[in-house]
Amino acid sequence: MPQTDNSQKPHDRMAAYLADDLDAVNALIRARMASEHAPRIPEVTAHLVEAGGKRLRPMLTLAAAHLCGYQGQFHINLAATVEFIHTATLLHDDVVDESGQRRGRPTANLLWDNKSSVLVGDYLFSRSFQLMVETGSLRVLDILSNASATIAEGEVLQLTASQDLGTTEEIYMQVIRGKTAALFSAATKVGGVIADAPDDQVTALFDYGDALGIAFQIVDDLLDFQGDAGAIGKNLGDDFRERKLTLPLLKAVAQADAEERAFWVRTIEKGKQTEDDLDTAQALLRKHNALVDTASAARDWAAKAKASLAPLPAHDIKDMLSELADYVVERIN
Repeated sequence: MPQTDNSQKPHDRMAAYLADDLDAVNALIRARMASEHAPRIPEVTAHLVEAGGKRLRPMLTLAAAHLCGYQGQFHINLAATVEFIHTATLLHDDVVDESGQRRGRPTANLLWDNKSSVLVGDYLFSRSFQLMVETGSLRVLDILSNASATIAEGEVLQLTASQDLGTTEEIYMQVIRGKTAALFSAATKVGGVIADAPDDQVTALFDYGDALGIAFQIVDDLLDFQGDAGAIGKNLGDDFRERKLTLPLLKAVAQADAEERAFWVRTIEKGKQTEDDLDTAQALLRKHNALVDTASAARDWAAKAKASLAPLPAHDIKDMLSELADYVVERIN
C-alpha cells in the first residue's frame, strides 16, 4: 500500500497514494491529445495540461473507484475523460472571458488565438467522449454527457446573469453548480459507478462532489478579492474587471444604499470602470461583511461535503477526502 506523508497537503497525500494510477492517467492523456494531422492540437493542449495543475478532478475519480473497491482499469479512462472535459472548458472560458492568465501562465488564446483555443477545446470534448465510450457503460456515458451539458448551461447562464444586478444568490448557485460543481460530482459519481458500488454509496459520492465543487468555487470567488495573485494564478480583481457578479458582490449589492448601488450600476452593469474602482469595491465588501459571510457559506458547504461521506466504507482515502474538504476552505486564510 502506498506510503503518504501526514505533513503534506491533502491533495498531495492523495496524489502520492494514487501515484501509479495518476502516471497511467497522464500517459493516456498524452497519447490521446496527440494528432497526426494537426500539430497545433497537442501544442495548445500541452500548454494547459502540463501547466502544473493539481489534477484534482481526475484524482477524485480515481479516489472514488479505490474507495469502492474497484479492481479494473477503466477508472483510468474516466479520470482522463474528466481532465479532458475540464481542460476543454478552460480553453473555452478563457476565450469568453478574454483572459490573459491561467495557472500563472499566459492563456492559450493569448499565445495562439481564439480560434485555436475554441477548436482545440472542441477536439478535447470529442476525445473525452471516445474515452468514456470505451468503458462500455451507458450509465457512465449518461453521467458524463449530462455533466458536459450542465457545464455549458452554467456558462451560458453566467453570461446572462453576471452583469445584471437583479441576479439573486439562488441564480448564482445555479451558475456555479453548473460550471464547477457538475464536473466534481460527475467525477466522484462515475468512480463509484464503474466500481458497481451500492446506490447509497454512489449517491454519497455525488453529494460529496457537488458540495466540494460549490465550496471550491465560492472560495475561488472570494480569493479574487482577498487572495494572493501568485497563489491563485490570476490577477486580483479579475472577476470585478470582467463584471462577474460573484457571491461576495451579490452580498454587498443586496445591502447597498442608493449611492453604493449607483457605483455597482456604473461598474458592473454599464462596465464603466476607473483605476480606483477595485479599491472602492473591496471597501464596500468589507463594510457589509460580504467577505466574511462568503467565507462562512464556503465553510458550510465544506461541512456538507464531509457529512456526505458517512455511508462510505472506512478507508485511508475516505479520510483524505474529508481532509480535502477542510483544505479547500483553509485556502481562505
